[in-house]
Amino acid sequence: MDVLGLSEDELCQTLAVDPLMVISGQLHHATELPILLDLLAEARERVSAPALRRWVRTSGPTVAPIEALVRRDFAAFEDALSELERRGFVVRGGRGAG
Repeated sequence: MDVLGLSEDELCQTLAVDPLMVISGQLHHATELPILLDLLAEARERVSAPALRRWVRTSGPTVAPIEALVRRDFAAFEDALSELERRGFVVRGGRGAG
């Protein structure tokens, strides 16, 4: 939650658990959790936590990584992380004032 700035609801959707399981720490059946933690540990070696929190909500070539997570499309999230590691966190300019 902290690394990506996820809300409790987003974490519950991602791991397919209810809030009581999160609060009580009973996430041992969530097989995705160790995989996601490993993926994020690798990313944190190259990108700061604040940048990851911003990146997860930034639209990429397909969808924002947060959308892939809450849809439980872990392959798309892993692809987005790979792209982040390959290219870095790219901030595109917004629409100029003219």
